[in-house]
Amino acid sequence: QISRFLTGMDAAPARPVSVSPDRGEVVAVMRGGFRREIDALNEVFRFLGDFVAEAALTESDAFTVHLVGEELFTNMVRHADGGSESIELTAERAGDKLHLELVDIDVDPFDPVSVPTPVVDAGIEDRRPGGLGLYLVQHMVDDLEYDYEPETRRMRVSVIKRLES
Repeated sequence: QISRFLTGMDAAPARPVSVSPDRGEVVAVMRGGFRREIDALNEVFRFLGDFVAEAALTESDAFTVHLVGEELFTNMVRHADGGSESIELTAERAGDKLHLELVDIDVDPFDPVSVPTPVVDAGIEDRRPGGLGLYLVQHMVDDLEYDYEPETRRMRVSVIKRLES
């Protein structure tokens, strides 16, 4: 299930969730719910590809959208215990900013912001697998936020990136 909102193309004005007035004119917003399993990644990639096209992103910004979306979705599936049947993903372009938000309900906390920084200058023989994805995400975006509501067990991970285009 994917919802799309395109400013100027819908009969009613776009009313995406979590758009703040200081982010600029909304160019494109898409929302989708995806099965909470790694096998859903192809659906996530299709969704992100559709968003990239709708938002008219550059190749560099498209790469960021795909890497960040995949990494955050994968981490929610692998590291957040519990969870509902699906994870909601919202992608928004407003002005010169990109906003991705993932929400999982009925899940134990997993704070991607608190993951220790990997040793990036270690040789391949001294490295353990894993840990670089969130490091890359943190260095590719301008803002990474994590919220957890214990009473509803709702986890939200949100990123904002200033676009090159």
